[in-house]
Amino acid sequence: MRRDIRNILGHVREHFDGIRVSRQYFHLEVLSFPFFRNKAAYIVGKVVNGLEETPFALPILNNEKGGLFVDALLLGEREIANVFSFARAYFMVDTDVPSAVVQFLRRLMPTKTKAELYSAIGLQKHGKTEFYRDFLHHLQHSGDEFVVAPGIRGMVMTVFTLPSFPYVFKVIKDAFPEPKRMTPKVVKQKYQLVKQHDRVGRMADSLEYSYAAFPLDRFSPELLKELQTEAASSITFDEGKLVIKHLYIERWITPLNIYMATAAEPELQQVIDDYGEAIKQLAAVNIFPGDMLFKNFGVTRHKRVVFYDYDEISYLTECNFRYIPEPPYPEFEMSAEPWYSIESNDVFPEEFPSFLLTNPRIRQIFLRLHADLLDADYWNRKQAMIRAGVVEDVFPYRTSKRFLIHEREPSTFVAPEGRRTAEPSALG
Repeated sequence: MRRDIRNILGHVREHFDGIRVSRQYFHLEVLSFPFFRNKAAYIVGKVVNGLEETPFALPILNNEKGGLFVDALLLGEREIANVFSFARAYFMVDTDVPSAVVQFLRRLMPTKTKAELYSAIGLQKHGKTEFYRDFLHHLQHSGDEFVVAPGIRGMVMTVFTLPSFPYVFKVIKDAFPEPKRMTPKVVKQKYQLVKQHDRVGRMADSLEYSYAAFPLDRFSPELLKELQTEAASSITFDEGKLVIKHLYIERWITPLNIYMATAAEPELQQVIDDYGEAIKQLAAVNIFPGDMLFKNFGVTRHKRVVFYDYDEISYLTECNFRYIPEPPYPEFEMSAEPWYSIESNDVFPEEFPSFLLTNPRIRQIFLRLHADLLDADYWNRKQAMIRAGVVEDVFPYRTSKRFLIHEREPSTFVAPEGRRTAEPSALG
């Protein structure tokens, strides 16, 4: 306890530069129950100092000896919002009055909607209800048309959006062109896998609806034609409404390929680095994205790279990562057909550059930062760790926020004893 208090006070002194005066009615407001997720329990509250309010969260972890310790102090709306991100798994919270919890959290994170916060505390069905109420309200007070979403069109989904509403709507197509070899049922199973898995801040949450009605006169002719051509079995018409039998709704984020096309050098390096970190963090929780094209990833408003196209996703341990065998004769390399057998679950990481890194500028940055992703041994080591029961730490806050990394500083920060970490990256 003394160690944790020293660590917290040290961080407070760093965060609030200079002397802070306690004003009238200074106090702390703290929710009485923890928020559980993965390896952590979070204490959530706010500091009230006069008219100034500062949200905070204390992630509490367990060391290998069974002792509890405070791992960090997260201060401010942005750091708290990252912990409650739409790309993370829902919390487990034991509360009798969820509405009061959501009301309190909205004061800490005013940019979050009630729908997002109900889902974040594990009440996803009510979150869907709140979302649809907000959506209907927006339709009543807007006049723009639904249009085909910008970006490269996918093979599996028809994706459309309402420009004034920050979400995309995804409808499974009736048939998929080559090389897609799956059924709509399999696509639904993939999305369900993501829903039930740890998303580690790298996979966007999706809201699944059945028989959702939209005003027909709000659809652009181009979009209506695409739906009737590509997903006719999923739509019906009823008294001026277009009813979609099954669809997914996700928060709109800028596709990575579009973002990189206009990014300056510092921003480009940042997102390419975070793209590689996203793949590594997904691997840490036994997820292989499958289709790693840039168009299947997006950049959030906090410049974080998130995966959102799940039709090719699989468990990492289901893949067979291989090196390409040497050809028996040099002329075999010129053949249109491979000289080696390939199974459906085979993955050859050394082939990734041929379809991912065609831009020399992007290729140079990626190879400098994440060349290990092109090595089959890297992926096989990840598989071995998962099969051995090793659960890597992937934190929803920056490593620099952790008290543990300051263990060599003699006075302000003190690291807990017996703590071993296996961190895949500098970003939580």
